[in-house]
Amino acid sequence: MTNPRLGIVIPVYNEGESIGRTLDAVAAQVATPHRISLVYDFDEDNTLAVVQSRPGAGSDIRLIKNPRPGVVSALKTGLRQAEEEYVLVTMADMSDDYADVDTMCRLMDQGYDLVCGSRYMGGGRQFGGPVFKKVLSRLAGITLCYLARIPTSDATNSFKLYRKRMLDALSFESDGGFEIGMEIVVKAHALGYKVTEIPTCWTDRTAGTSRFRLIRWAPYYLRWYLAALRYRLWP
Repeated sequence: MTNPRLGIVIPVYNEGESIGRTLDAVAAQVATPHRISLVYDFDEDNTLAVVQSRPGAGSDIRLIKNPRPGVVSALKTGLRQAEEEYVLVTMADMSDDYADVDTMCRLMDQGYDLVCGSRYMGGGRQFGGPVFKKVLSRLAGITLCYLARIPTSDATNSFKLYRKRMLDALSFESDGGFEIGMEIVVKAHALGYKVTEIPTCWTDRTAGTSRFRLIRWAPYYLRWYLAALRYRLWP
Protein backbone atom coordinates (compact mmCIF):
# COMPACT_ATOMS: atom_id res chain seq x y z
CA MET A 1 0.00 0.00 0.00
CA THR A 2 1.35 3.44 -0.95
CA ASN A 3 1.36 6.16 1.69
CA PRO A 4 -1.59 5.10 3.88
CA ARG A 5 -2.77 7.85 6.22
CA LEU A 6 -3.38 5.56 9.16
CA GLY A 7 -0.97 3.26 10.94
CA ILE A 8 -2.44 0.62 13.25
CA VAL A 9 -0.06 -0.65 15.93
CA ILE A 10 -0.90 -4.01 17.52
CA PRO A 11 1.42 -5.61 20.10
CA VAL A 12 1.10 -9.39 19.91
CA TYR A 13 2.10 -12.33 22.08
CA ASN A 14 0.88 -15.75 20.90
CA GLU A 15 -2.35 -14.33 19.44
CA GLY A 16 -2.72 -17.10 16.87
CA GLU A 17 -6.28 -17.83 18.03
CA SER A 18 -7.55 -14.30 17.48
CA ILE A 19 -5.29 -12.45 15.05
CA GLY A 20 -7.11 -13.70 11.95
CA ARG A 21 -10.45 -12.41 13.21
CA THR A 22 -8.84 -9.13 14.24
CA LEU A 23 -7.31 -8.55 10.80
CA ASP A 24 -10.61 -9.45 9.12
CA ALA A 25 -12.49 -7.01 11.36
CA VAL A 26 -10.07 -4.18 10.58
CA ALA A 27 -10.34 -4.87 6.85
CA ALA A 28 -14.14 -4.94 6.98
CA GLN A 29 -14.70 -1.92 9.23
CA VAL A 30 -11.87 0.56 8.59
CA ALA A 31 -12.23 2.42 5.29
CA THR A 32 -9.40 4.90 5.94
CA PRO A 33 -6.31 3.74 3.99
CA HIS A 34 -4.15 2.01 6.56
CA ARG A 35 -1.22 -0.26 7.28
CA ILE A 36 -1.00 -2.60 10.26
CA SER A 37 2.20 -3.03 12.27
CA LEU A 38 2.31 -6.18 14.40
CA VAL A 39 5.03 -5.94 17.06
CA TYR A 40 6.18 -9.32 18.39
CA ASP A 41 8.75 -10.46 20.95
CA PHE A 42 10.10 -13.78 19.65
CA ASP A 43 10.29 -15.69 16.38
CA GLU A 44 8.28 -18.66 17.69
CA ASP A 45 5.22 -16.49 18.41
CA ASN A 46 2.24 -18.38 16.96
CA THR A 47 0.78 -15.11 15.64
CA LEU A 48 3.40 -15.01 12.88
CA ALA A 49 2.47 -18.29 11.20
CA VAL A 50 -1.19 -17.26 10.99
CA VAL A 51 -0.35 -13.87 9.49
CA GLN A 52 2.17 -15.24 7.01
CA SER A 53 -0.30 -17.87 5.79
CA ARG A 54 -2.96 -15.31 4.88
CA PRO A 55 -3.55 -14.53 1.17
CA GLY A 56 -1.76 -11.32 0.21
CA ALA A 57 0.22 -11.23 3.48
CA GLY A 58 2.69 -8.37 3.51
CA SER A 59 0.78 -5.96 1.28
CA ASP A 60 -0.70 -3.97 4.16
CA ILE A 61 0.83 -5.69 7.19
CA ARG A 62 4.36 -5.42 8.47
CA LEU A 63 5.97 -7.47 11.20
CA ILE A 64 8.28 -5.65 13.62
CA LYS A 65 10.42 -7.56 16.10
CA ASN A 66 10.49 -5.92 19.49
CA PRO A 67 14.12 -5.14 20.45
CA ARG A 68 13.31 -5.58 24.13
CA PRO A 69 10.64 -8.11 25.17
CA GLY A 70 7.62 -6.67 26.95
CA VAL A 71 4.44 -4.85 26.05
CA VAL A 72 5.64 -1.34 26.90
CA SER A 73 8.67 -1.77 24.64
CA ALA A 74 6.42 -3.16 21.90
CA LEU A 75 4.17 -0.11 22.10
CA LYS A 76 7.10 2.31 22.11
CA THR A 77 8.63 0.52 19.13
CA GLY A 78 5.39 0.55 17.17
CA LEU A 79 4.71 4.22 17.88
CA ARG A 80 8.25 5.31 17.05
CA GLN A 81 8.51 3.27 13.85
CA ALA A 82 5.12 4.31 12.51
CA GLU A 83 5.42 6.35 9.32
CA GLU A 84 1.77 7.30 8.87
CA GLU A 85 0.13 10.64 9.69
CA TYR A 86 -2.22 9.10 12.26
CA VAL A 87 -1.37 6.18 14.55
CA LEU A 88 -3.92 3.94 16.28
CA VAL A 89 -3.09 1.60 19.15
CA THR A 90 -5.30 -1.45 19.53
CA MET A 91 -5.03 -5.03 20.73
CA ALA A 92 -5.30 -8.35 18.88
CA ASP A 93 -8.03 -9.73 21.15
CA MET A 94 -11.14 -8.29 19.43
CA SER A 95 -11.90 -6.11 22.47
CA ASP A 96 -11.99 -2.81 20.57
CA ASP A 97 -14.72 -1.67 18.16
CA TYR A 98 -13.11 -0.90 14.80
CA ALA A 99 -16.33 0.66 13.52
CA ASP A 100 -15.21 3.77 15.47
CA VAL A 101 -11.87 4.20 13.71
CA ASP A 102 -13.05 6.20 10.70
CA THR A 103 -14.89 8.61 13.02
CA MET A 104 -11.69 9.03 15.02
CA CYS A 105 -9.80 9.83 11.82
CA ARG A 106 -12.39 12.43 10.82
CA LEU A 107 -11.87 14.17 14.15
CA MET A 108 -8.14 14.23 13.47
CA ASP A 109 -8.91 15.81 10.10
CA GLN A 110 -10.69 18.55 12.04
CA GLY A 111 -7.50 19.41 13.92
CA TYR A 112 -7.41 17.18 16.99
CA ASP A 113 -4.09 15.62 17.96
CA LEU A 114 -5.38 12.75 20.11
CA VAL A 115 -8.74 10.99 20.01
CA CYS A 116 -9.56 8.67 22.91
CA GLY A 117 -12.02 5.81 22.70
CA SER A 118 -14.08 6.16 25.88
CA ARG A 119 -16.01 3.39 27.62
CA TYR A 120 -17.29 5.77 30.26
CA MET A 121 -18.79 8.74 28.42
CA GLY A 122 -22.40 8.75 27.26
CA GLY A 123 -22.87 6.02 24.67
CA GLY A 124 -19.78 4.08 25.74
CA ARG A 125 -20.08 0.51 27.02
CA GLN A 126 -17.92 -2.15 28.60
CA PHE A 127 -18.74 -5.84 28.49
CA GLY A 128 -16.96 -8.32 30.73
CA GLY A 129 -13.55 -8.07 32.34
CA PRO A 130 -12.54 -8.16 36.02
CA VAL A 131 -14.87 -6.05 38.17
CA PHE A 132 -12.08 -4.55 40.31
CA LYS A 133 -10.11 -3.47 37.23
CA LYS A 134 -13.28 -1.94 35.75
CA VAL A 135 -14.02 0.03 38.93
CA LEU A 136 -10.47 1.37 39.20
CA SER A 137 -10.23 2.45 35.56
CA ARG A 138 -13.64 4.11 35.65
CA LEU A 139 -12.81 5.93 38.88
CA ALA A 140 -9.45 7.08 37.52
CA GLY A 141 -10.93 8.30 34.25
CA ILE A 142 -13.83 10.21 35.73
CA THR A 143 -11.81 11.86 38.52
CA LEU A 144 -9.09 12.93 36.09
CA CYS A 145 -11.73 14.41 33.82
CA TYR A 146 -13.20 16.52 36.63
CA LEU A 147 -10.19 17.22 38.84
CA ALA A 148 -7.39 17.51 36.28
CA ARG A 149 -9.60 18.67 33.39
CA ILE A 150 -8.27 15.88 31.17
CA PRO A 151 -10.72 16.03 28.20
CA THR A 152 -11.59 12.33 28.33
CA SER A 153 -13.43 10.21 30.88
CA ASP A 154 -11.30 7.17 29.99
CA ALA A 155 -7.61 8.07 30.16
CA THR A 156 -6.60 4.48 30.94
CA ASN A 157 -8.03 2.94 27.75
CA SER A 158 -5.33 1.94 25.24
CA PHE A 159 -7.66 2.42 22.25
CA LYS A 160 -6.46 5.86 21.15
CA LEU A 161 -5.60 7.59 17.88
CA TYR A 162 -2.54 9.84 17.84
CA ARG A 163 -1.15 12.41 15.44
CA LYS A 164 2.31 11.15 14.56
CA ARG A 165 3.79 14.64 14.67
CA MET A 166 2.69 14.95 18.28
CA LEU A 167 4.14 11.55 19.19
CA ASP A 168 7.49 12.56 17.74
CA ALA A 169 7.52 15.64 19.98
CA LEU A 170 6.98 13.64 23.18
CA SER A 171 9.35 11.56 25.26
CA PHE A 172 8.07 8.23 26.58
CA GLU A 173 8.96 7.48 30.20
CA SER A 174 6.66 4.53 30.91
CA ASP A 175 8.44 1.30 31.77
CA GLY A 176 5.63 -0.88 33.09
CA GLY A 177 3.03 -1.76 30.47
CA PHE A 178 -0.13 -0.30 29.01
CA GLU A 179 0.09 2.85 31.16
CA ILE A 180 1.96 4.47 28.28
CA GLY A 181 -1.42 5.43 26.79
CA MET A 182 -2.26 7.31 29.98
CA GLU A 183 1.18 8.96 29.97
CA ILE A 184 0.66 10.25 26.45
CA VAL A 185 -2.78 11.73 27.09
CA VAL A 186 -1.58 13.43 30.31
CA LYS A 187 1.45 14.93 28.58
CA ALA A 188 -0.50 15.92 25.46
CA HIS A 189 -3.06 17.80 27.54
CA ALA A 190 -0.39 19.47 29.68
CA LEU A 191 1.45 20.67 26.56
CA GLY A 192 -1.65 22.14 24.95
CA TYR A 193 -2.37 19.56 22.26
CA LYS A 194 -6.02 19.15 21.26
CA VAL A 195 -7.50 16.07 22.90
CA THR A 196 -11.04 14.73 22.55
CA GLU A 197 -12.99 11.49 22.95
CA ILE A 198 -15.73 9.43 21.34
CA PRO A 199 -17.88 6.72 22.90
CA THR A 200 -16.74 3.19 22.20
CA CYS A 201 -17.67 -0.33 23.25
CA TRP A 202 -15.08 -2.62 24.81
CA THR A 203 -15.62 -6.38 25.03
CA ASP A 204 -13.45 -8.76 27.04
CA ARG A 205 -11.47 -11.29 25.02
CA THR A 206 -12.93 -14.72 24.29
CA ALA A 207 -9.69 -16.34 23.04
CA GLY A 208 -6.08 -16.31 24.16
CA THR A 209 -4.71 -14.94 27.42
CA SER A 210 -4.66 -11.33 28.56
CA ARG A 211 -1.24 -9.84 29.35
CA PHE A 212 -2.70 -7.12 31.56
CA ARG A 213 -1.27 -7.32 35.10
CA LEU A 214 -3.34 -5.11 37.39
CA ILE A 215 -1.41 -5.48 40.64
CA ARG A 216 1.99 -5.20 38.98
CA TRP A 217 1.09 -2.18 36.85
CA ALA A 218 -1.12 -0.22 39.26
CA PRO A 219 1.81 1.85 40.62
CA TYR A 220 2.75 2.85 37.06
CA TYR A 221 -0.78 4.12 36.40
CA LEU A 222 -0.73 5.93 39.75
CA ARG A 223 2.39 7.78 38.67
CA TRP A 224 0.59 9.36 35.72
CA TYR A 225 -2.60 9.91 37.68
CA LEU A 226 -0.66 12.02 40.17
CA ALA A 227 1.25 13.72 37.36
CA ALA A 228 -2.06 14.83 35.80
CA LEU A 229 -3.17 16.36 39.10
CA ARG A 230 0.20 18.03 39.52
CA TYR A 231 0.07 19.55 36.02
CA ARG A 232 -3.39 20.90 36.85
CA LEU A 233 -2.39 22.42 40.19
CA TRP A 234 1.12 23.58 39.25
CA PRO A 235 1.20 24.04 35.45
